[in-house]
Amino acid sequence: MNGCLKKKYYFSRCHVTINAMNPNRALWEKGDFTKIAQSMRESGEALVRSIGVARGQKVLDLGCGDGTTAIPEAALGADVLGVDIAQNLVDAGNRRAEEMGILNCRFQHGDATDLNELNEHTFDLTVSIFGAMFAPKPFDVAREMVRVTKPGGRIVMGNWIPGDPTLVAQILKTCAAYSPPPPEGFVSPMMWGIDANVVERFGVSGVAAENISCVRDTYVFQFDGTPSEFVDAFLTFYGPTMNALEAATNSGRAAELRRELEELFTSQNTSDDPGLTSIPATFLRVTVSP
Repeated sequence: MNGCLKKKYYFSRCHVTINAMNPNRALWEKGDFTKIAQSMRESGEALVRSIGVARGQKVLDLGCGDGTTAIPEAALGADVLGVDIAQNLVDAGNRRAEEMGILNCRFQHGDATDLNELNEHTFDLTVSIFGAMFAPKPFDVAREMVRVTKPGGRIVMGNWIPGDPTLVAQILKTCAAYSPPPPEGFVSPMMWGIDANVVERFGVSGVAAENISCVRDTYVFQFDGTPSEFVDAFLTFYGPTMNALEAATNSGRAAELRRELEELFTSQNTSDDPGLTSIPATFLRVTVSP
């Protein structure tokens, strides 16, 4: 992308005001989510291939992490901007793109609730796979995704589903059981996994219900190690489980938390290889035509 376009589409780091007290940023900068993201690469690439990314499209990948879907989008020829609340993941994404020689993908710090540096009607495709769902103020998130997407473009979200029996919903449910209660007014990110909520949130931003599709899909985590080792990775590198472990340690329940997670990961592992872990997780795949 040439310099002129960079000025138009990308944040300039010198103009970004970062609030160090932002609790959402603190959560995702805690640990090192790239260690978990490594288990998500294969399904991320498969998902990108299935959503119709085309060469020359301008794509916004919101809540992009270190590029699990943004980099495959760029590999298909799209001009990709990844935006994430966690600066360490932005930095990791830029390093990955540079190391891979990918010039059409850049990562910038930003907040999904207020994409104030991005012009309206800029992107052909806005993608957020397990990203923007974790931002507070879900109606603001929906509004911003609609605002920056071109008329005739598309928004694609992947959202975990509350109460689902598969891996991620159960991890977050377990974490909540060991953690202090959320602050007053907190809206669970899992509410993005309910069809009616999706329709309502985008509806307030002017999208007709018939232009919103919600279907169940499957994402597979592939980890090079045993289920117990995968649990260790979550407890060491994933913000929500790290917070739950700290709370459980303070209450003398750390061993109980670990045992519960190990039972979950072991029971859901579908790999026949004792040194590999493969766990499918159901999510809500949302497609919106603003």
